[in-house]
Amino acid sequence: MRAVRLGAVDYLNARPLVFGLELRHGFALQFDPPSRCAALLHEGSIDVGMIPSVEYLRGHEPYCAVPDVAIVSEGTVASVALFSRKPVDDIQSIAADTSSRSSNTLLRVLCYETLGIDPVFVPMPPDPVKMLNRCDAALLIGDAALFFDYEAAGLLKVDLGEQWTTMTGLPFVWAFWAGRPGAITREQVTQLQGARDAGVRASDLVAAAYCGSERAALGQKYLKENIRYGLGPRELDGLRAYYELALRYELVEMTRAPVFYPTVGPS
Repeated sequence: MRAVRLGAVDYLNARPLVFGLELRHGFALQFDPPSRCAALLHEGSIDVGMIPSVEYLRGHEPYCAVPDVAIVSEGTVASVALFSRKPVDDIQSIAADTSSRSSNTLLRVLCYETLGIDPVFVPMPPDPVKMLNRCDAALLIGDAALFFDYEAAGLLKVDLGEQWTTMTGLPFVWAFWAGRPGAITREQVTQLQGARDAGVRASDLVAAAYCGSERAALGQKYLKENIRYGLGPRELDGLRAYYELALRYELVEMTRAPVFYPTVGPS
C-alpha cells in the first residue's frame, strides 16, 4: 500500500502534531509553509495537509478533516501579529506574509471590524526589515513572528489571536488536517490523533529539539501557554464565526462546516 503523503506546516506550533510520525510506516511526511501546504493539497500533490483553516473553503472539492485535531489559540497567540512603525490608526499599508492564508484573511476582517483602517495589502516574503522598509506595518506568522525582537526594533505589536478573542469571546482555529474523502483509513485517523497526544505530552522535548538551547525556554512556554490542539464545540463555534465574517466581507465565496473523517469506535 502506498504511504499517505502528509504535508505538515514547517513551524514550531505544528511539531507536536507529527510527533513520532517519521518513524511510522504508512506516512510520508514533508514540511512546508502553510500557503504551500494548501497549494499542494489543492493540486493533489499530497493526500492530507495541515492547511490554513480558510483554505478548507477553497478546495476544488469538499475535503474531510481529522476530528479533534487543530492548531488553536484562545487569547494571545504570540506567533501571528501585525508589527507596525506607526500607531494603528495611521497604518495605510501592510506587507502581508506570503506564507499566510488564514492570518491574512483574519487581519482583513479585523481591519474592518475592530481596527478601523482600510490599508493596502502588499504580499511579501517574511522578511521584517524589507517589509517595514516598504510598508507601514508587516503581518508575520509562525516562527518569524514568535522569535522577532520587535521591542528592540522599536515596533508596536498587535496580536491577532488576542484581537479575535477580545472581539468574539471565542478561540481561533488557525489550521487543521484535511484531505480528500477516503485519503486515510480510520486507523490512520487514530494515529494522527495519537501523535498529537504524544506530542503535547512531550512538548518540552519537542520545543528544545526544534528551537535549540537559546530559544528553548520561549518555545516551551509558547507551546504550553499559547497553543492548543483540540477541535471541540467552542473551537468549531470560533471557526464558524470566522467563516461567516470572511464571507460577509467577500474574502471567501462560500462557507460550510467541516466534514470529518470517520474514526475507530465512537467519534
